[in-house]
Amino acid sequence: MVAKAGGLVPTQARLVELAPGVGLAVAIAVAGGLMQAVEERLIGHAIIEGLVVALLLGMVWRTAFGLRKQFAAGVSFTAKQVLEFAIVLLGASVDFPTLLKAGPGLLLAIVIAVMVGISASVAISRLLGLNPRLAVLIAVGNSICGNSAIAAVAPVIHADAEDVASSIALTAVLGVAVVLTLPLLIPVFALSFYQYGVFAGMTVYAVPQVLAATFAVSTISGQVGTLVKLVRVLLLGPVVLFFSLRNRAAGAQGGFKLTSYVPWFIIGFLLVAAVRSFGLLPSEVANATSQLSKWLTVVAMAALGLGVDIRSVRKVGARVATAVLLSLLVLGSVSLALIFAFGIRT
Repeated sequence: MVAKAGGLVPTQARLVELAPGVGLAVAIAVAGGLMQAVEERLIGHAIIEGLVVALLLGMVWRTAFGLRKQFAAGVSFTAKQVLEFAIVLLGASVDFPTLLKAGPGLLLAIVIAVMVGISASVAISRLLGLNPRLAVLIAVGNSICGNSAIAAVAPVIHADAEDVASSIALTAVLGVAVVLTLPLLIPVFALSFYQYGVFAGMTVYAVPQVLAATFAVSTISGQVGTLVKLVRVLLLGPVVLFFSLRNRAAGAQGGFKLTSYVPWFIIGFLLVAAVRSFGLLPSEVANATSQLSKWLTVVAMAALGLGVDIRSVRKVGARVATAVLLSLLVLGSVSLALIFAFGIRT
C-alpha cells in the first residue's frame, strides 16, 4: 500500500475500507451457490435458487453475529453499486426478437397477465397495510421474474433492505409450494401439455422453478413454459422504466434531464439489451456477461441480507405471505382465463 501525506491515497484507502464487507458478501454468496449446486445434483433443478439462499444466509449472519463496523462500508457498497452494475449486465440476457416468436395472441395474453398481476398485487398488498415500496416489490416479483425483478426495481423505488428481504424470502418460499402443486391442476382444468406450459410460464415465480414445474410433466410443457417465462422476463425493462419515471416524476423539479428520471443502470440495461438484440454482442460474450450478472446479483443479495435482522422481517411476515398468496391466486386465475379466452390450445 502506498502512503501519501500521512495516509493511504484515496483510491487505496477506499479499497481497504470496502474489502472486509465485500469479502464477507462474496463468501456468503459462494455458500449460496454451493447449496444450489447440491440441489441441482440431487434433483436436477434448483428449486430454491442460490440467490435466495445467499439472502437468507446473510440475514442469519446479521441476526446471529450482528454487523461489525469494519464490514459496514463494503456491505453497503455491494448491496447498491454492485447490484446496479449487475442490472446493467443483465441486459445481455435479454433478446427482444423473442417477443415476436411468441406470436401476437400469446404475447398479448402475457402482457395482459403481467399488467393485471402487478395492479392486483399492489392493490392487495396496500389493503393488507403493507408500505407502497414493499407492495411494488411483491407485485413485480410475482408478475414478472421473481428475484431479478425485485432486485432491479428495488433501487429504482428506493426500497430498503428489509423490504427486499421480505419480498424475496417469503415469495420464494411460496413459489416452491406452487411448483409442487401446479401439476395437480392439469386434470382439474383439462389442460393440454401445451396449455399447461403456458399456464406455468405465466404463473410460476422464477425461471428455475418453471423448469422444475414443467419438464417433470412433459418436454413440450417445459419448452413452452420456458418461452413464456422468458417473454415475461423481457417485460422487466419496460416495467422498471415505468416505475423509474413514476418515482422520479413524483418529486422532480426543474427542466428535463434523462438521468434525473431514469437511473444510469436502467439506461445501461436497455443499451446492453439493444446491443444483444441487434446481434452486436457475440453469443459467447453475451452468455459470459449474463452469468457474471447472475453471480454479482447473488453477491449483492448476500449483502442485502447482511443489512437485515430476521426479527424485523417477522413483523410483516404474515401480511407479506398473505399478499403473495392472494397475488398468486389472482395471477393464476387471470392466466387460465386468458388461455381459454384467446383459444390457446396447441
